[in-house]
Amino acid sequence: MNAASAVLDVLRDRREALVEFLQRLALAESPSASSAAQQPALAQLAEALDELDFMTRLLPGQRSGGQLYARPRARRRAQTAQLLLGHIDTVWPQGTLATMPVEREGDRLRGPGVYDMKGGLTQMVFALRALRELGLEPAVTPLVFVNSDEEIGSRESTRRIRRLARTVNRAYVLEPSLGADGRLKTARKGIGRFTLTIKGKAAHAGLNPEAGASAILELSHQIQRLFALNDPAAGVTVNVGMIDGGIGPNVVAPESRAVIDVRVPSHEAARQVEQAIRALTPVTPGVSLRVEGAIGRPPMERTPAGQQLWHMAQTLGLELGLHLEQAAAGGGSDGNTTSQYTATLDGLGPVGDGAHAHHEFVHIDRLVERTALLALLLLAPPLPGTPVP
Repeated sequence: MNAASAVLDVLRDRREALVEFLQRLALAESPSASSAAQQPALAQLAEALDELDFMTRLLPGQRSGGQLYARPRARRRAQTAQLLLGHIDTVWPQGTLATMPVEREGDRLRGPGVYDMKGGLTQMVFALRALRELGLEPAVTPLVFVNSDEEIGSRESTRRIRRLARTVNRAYVLEPSLGADGRLKTARKGIGRFTLTIKGKAAHAGLNPEAGASAILELSHQIQRLFALNDPAAGVTVNVGMIDGGIGPNVVAPESRAVIDVRVPSHEAARQVEQAIRALTPVTPGVSLRVEGAIGRPPMERTPAGQQLWHMAQTLGLELGLHLEQAAAGGGSDGNTTSQYTATLDGLGPVGDGAHAHHEFVHIDRLVERTALLALLLLAPPLPGTPVP
């Protein structure tokens, strides 16, 4: 029996254990905003990895629940490594289970976080379990890193992700797949957040409006300039999503502010859009502009190494009877970061729907298949050009 058949058979036998593990993980609510609430879910993962003879460390966070790092206790020192990457935090606040319970309906498991991305974390654990049960040891050492702040930008954990990515041969990101056919993500848009602050001059709106300089009037001009930066054909989106300003209806507004979301498909597009935003100049006499922010998540572009990894996944998928496709995603992930340093394959998590939505669910049968795919990827030989720690 070949590795693909053996792995799939083991995981089909462990189907109910896999579902039970995911149910427990989803019942441990872990919103980004509560570092204390995240600890039981992180502890469940740490316990599972410890049982697989991994050395686990909980790296404390200052503004988050920290990160879980794990590696095999018996790792050979000079052996090439591969990174399994995921996040424990969800967008759902504590108490969501009261109105959005974890429920099983036939082949579907519903609940907060099952799709984004506790299903992927479950796959990670059970792929490693299947390999251990079969006595199959990867030639490339699997390292595990799970953060607790991905949904809010990974501001605290990016430094460690970047450091790991520089040392590994490849990175597997267990974010959910794309679409009903479970496409893998080989490109993602970069994401930027900017704040435009306008300072004007206050005056009485009835007695002497000409003595003032309206920051709100200026903001109306700048919003039109910002929206003009959109280029749908090129995949560039610039959205003014929040505005505020003024101190009263009878006062010429002395200050206004806009928060801008930027999505770009390439580093060149990122450079051009950021340059255009920083080059904004006032239209209204007597006002000044200040731009803060940057492209926080760089674009995940298709690279030769990344495409080599994708083709390997496609070939291994065929051994399992899976016909995989690749796709580009508009949202960002920690794969944006790893892709700057090593071959990255994203969207290896479950097939389902409803990320950040109340109908969130995963397909259980597909979850088993995706876990088998991950196990085979972990067994694959190193890609050429391997970084050696």
